[in-house]
Amino acid sequence: MLYATKQMILRDIESLPPNCKTKDIDALIRRYVREQYDVSGLRGEILTEQRLHRIYFYTSLKQLKSVYDRAAFIDNNLLFSDWWHTDQLIHFVSALDYETARRYTEKYLQSDDLFVRRWGYVLWISKLCRDEAHVDELLSLMKNDNAYYVQMAQAWLIAELAVFFPEQVWQWMDSENALYYNINGKAIQKICDSFRVSAANKERFKALRPKLKERNPA
Repeated sequence: MLYATKQMILRDIESLPPNCKTKDIDALIRRYVREQYDVSGLRGEILTEQRLHRIYFYTSLKQLKSVYDRAAFIDNNLLFSDWWHTDQLIHFVSALDYETARRYTEKYLQSDDLFVRRWGYVLWISKLCRDEAHVDELLSLMKNDNAYYVQMAQAWLIAELAVFFPEQVWQWMDSENALYYNINGKAIQKICDSFRVSAANKERFKALRPKLKERNPA
């Protein structure tokens, strides 16, 4: 395994075409994975440079074979600087079992870091949220949060659940949840924007808007 210093990585980046794109960085990552680069030395730098952030996470995660090792790596490196970096990691944990993912989420939702809280929701937006037995439990994770990017993550997860379990989500939204209207309204908008939700179900969700706004207008 080749230990890669920041200077080595920066030289590789500088060799890329001017105004390099994400695909160019990903080509470097594929080489680093193939050659088994150890990029742990970048850890202290990744919040200052988006390209180093992507290289650090992807090169490391792609070399880990177990989903549990990948989830543990992310857990030990909750170094997020924006929503984009968080959302890019979803597929690395999509094979987790429900109980393990739930334990991570419960921890993340207690964080003071809004992007860690966001990660606590978006990590479910994969096949992880497609087990009917867990729909009510996932909806119970929703709680009021003032951070815009966390609200968007909650709305995204609610809308994803509505794709597969529209009746359960509708029943919960109608009778149980007391979320800010900012969150419910965003969720309904995402549901209505989805090509995977029927027109009839979109109308049912839209009809809840007045009731939800009256319940908690924040």
